[in-house]
Amino acid sequence: MLRFLPLKVGRLYRCLKLLLVVGLFVILLMNTHSLFASFQKNELTDRRFINLNKCPACFGTSWCRKFMNGQVSFETWGRLRFLDVFNVKNVYFAQYGEPREGTRRVVLKRLGSNQELAEIDQKICKRATGRPRCDLIQAMYKTEFARINGDVRLLTPEVVEGWSDLVHCPSQRLLDRVVRRYAETKDSGSFLLKNLKDTERMQLLMTLAFNPEPLVLQSFPSDEGWPFAKYLGACGRMVAVNYVGEELWSFYNAPWEKRVDLARQLMDIAEQLTNNDFEFALYLLDVSFDNFAVGPRDGKVIVVDAENVLVADKRLIKQNKPENFDVWYESRFEECDREACLSFSKDSLCTRVTVDHNYYAVCQNLLSRYATWRGTTGGLLHDPPAHIAKDGQLESLLDECTRPKKRYGRFQAAKELREYLTQLAASSSSVTASTLSDGWAAIRGVGKRGSGTHTTLDSSYRKPEYPSNKGSDVAQTTSPLNC
Repeated sequence: MLRFLPLKVGRLYRCLKLLLVVGLFVILLMNTHSLFASFQKNELTDRRFINLNKCPACFGTSWCRKFMNGQVSFETWGRLRFLDVFNVKNVYFAQYGEPREGTRRVVLKRLGSNQELAEIDQKICKRATGRPRCDLIQAMYKTEFARINGDVRLLTPEVVEGWSDLVHCPSQRLLDRVVRRYAETKDSGSFLLKNLKDTERMQLLMTLAFNPEPLVLQSFPSDEGWPFAKYLGACGRMVAVNYVGEELWSFYNAPWEKRVDLARQLMDIAEQLTNNDFEFALYLLDVSFDNFAVGPRDGKVIVVDAENVLVADKRLIKQNKPENFDVWYESRFEECDREACLSFSKDSLCTRVTVDHNYYAVCQNLLSRYATWRGTTGGLLHDPPAHIAKDGQLESLLDECTRPKKRYGRFQAAKELREYLTQLAASSSSVTASTLSDGWAAIRGVGKRGSGTHTTLDSSYRKPEYPSNKGSDVAQTTSPLNC
């Protein structure tokens, strides 16, 4: 009887596919008129479609001329509105054209689902009038976003702390950077709020509270070497960013050499965001295969979803010296029955100088055998070549990086894993296990802490004590959009 089970499952699968095709065909017939209309009209020139009519309860206006001139248009499938039911995140692919430069692909984002955007309007109205519906433009001038007017010199931490992950524990230095690099104003370059128009201030604060991704991209731009997509501009509630390439998930079954190179880059990103010359630690709180993309030409890995990035100012932490600030913080591995989940304490990320969160997030959710995504397990480095598997070094480092057995073992494992992946990437596919082992032994011989280009941990830090684990995110965000 068991031999017939695969046949039944296969037949059921074919029936489901047929029903799906028939269903889509029926939807097409029911939307024939709107289908042709969608192809004939560029909806991105419609003020209501891009919610320009809701400004200043929007994300900016710097690209409105390009939208209104028809320089931005949806690609084929993006024009079909009945498919929006499948596009919950409201992310679209579009073409942007300049007369002298030709066209190029861009990504358009509404920064939230339709439900989340509708909830914004309701919360703004309730704050201003006590009713769920109102004149949104007038209501904005009665909210927290309008109370910070031109008389206020600086955007200060006590005003916006906890509004979103970006400003969960903001320093004045971070906020000055955000205001100074704000791209939705013609007079950018100053950290003084008085240089922003009233509408620009409200748009900045609205973005900061609802989805700060545009501000992360502006404050830590790709042009300066940060591993984020390039911010282009906004019009209404539609934000444009540079198209990077296919999502990381597309490379899950790529050749081994390619996956090794991608893994090495991911660990480099974790290191860069943790330790950099600016002394800003950018902790990725949402790490999954969908949140990274790979450039088609240079093969460079880029973060394409930066909504959940917590920024801690290490310089301020060293200055204020909160309790246990110089004790290394090691994230605790926890079993999880969901995909791409992480356990962390925002308060600990905000008060420790030395933190392993980014290494933990990349190893657990992307590289190791604990990584699960879309029903698969094994991570990006699944099924290594026989000589790599036999050597056992890669599996050992991934396990220690994800679920350390030694106290503070993840710090050393992450460092050695970066070195090992670099060695693998530099080696040809014909390298034998013995040669690789010899190369690895040579690296181990010179790879002491603080050597080469690797991070040197300040010897003045006192001997680490094992930190108490606070489990999952224990600190709640207090955004003005929360009723």
